[in-house]
Amino acid sequence: MLYFILPLVGMTEFSLSMRRGVYSLDAYTTILGDPRFRQTFGYSVLMAVATIIFGVLLVVPTAYWVRLRLPWIRPYIEFITLLPLVIPAIVIVFGYIRLYNTSSWLPLTGSSMGTNLLLVFGYATLALPYMYRAVDTGLRTLDVGTLTEAAQSLGAGWGTILFRVILPNVLVAVLSGAFLTFAIVIGEFTMAALLDRPAFGPFMQILGANRAYEPAALAVIAFAITWACMGLIQLVTRLQKHTRAGA
Repeated sequence: MLYFILPLVGMTEFSLSMRRGVYSLDAYTTILGDPRFRQTFGYSVLMAVATIIFGVLLVVPTAYWVRLRLPWIRPYIEFITLLPLVIPAIVIVFGYIRLYNTSSWLPLTGSSMGTNLLLVFGYATLALPYMYRAVDTGLRTLDVGTLTEAAQSLGAGWGTILFRVILPNVLVAVLSGAFLTFAIVIGEFTMAALLDRPAFGPFMQILGANRAYEPAALAVIAFAITWACMGLIQLVTRLQKHTRAGA
């Protein structure tokens, strides 16, 4: 704990020392008043929301179908979802640039919208191990077969089963994966920088190369965002436990 906490305490103390001889919030005021901070942070939040939506639409049906109909393929799916942990992000993004540049069959990098879409796919790839495992863990607590049969006996189609039966029951797991995805997207640098997107990660790097106290303040803000996401995961989990206990 000391190994983790002491550097954070030192960084926080340094970020408050912009005014000589007295602690102040000058560095934080400068950061929050910078229009580039609002622009890059807003862009990264938008990309995080898009990544979460895409990840949920991809992972929840896949994990559900694997558990319901294709349990034998589960080890292969787990292996695929682990690949982003062993393949560096710089390798993935260079592959994207090679495959989807302006001279390729699908020139996504030729427009701002296409590049944003490519960045969402890249972020979803980086978050895939966490999102899939969160959803898969949630599905393990359910009797998926019984729920599906009960819903079908009442005339529900696959869309209704997935989004009105399965998804509400794994909502806590989905939210856990969503908060982890949000934290990953907010701090990610490599993909956003190489795709030349105005994201929060590259802004942190540029600021760190030119300022002294402001980068420390920005790092504290980024840590606070990450901790807030972790706190929300714990809060949602406890509320869900209390709800189940009350039921």
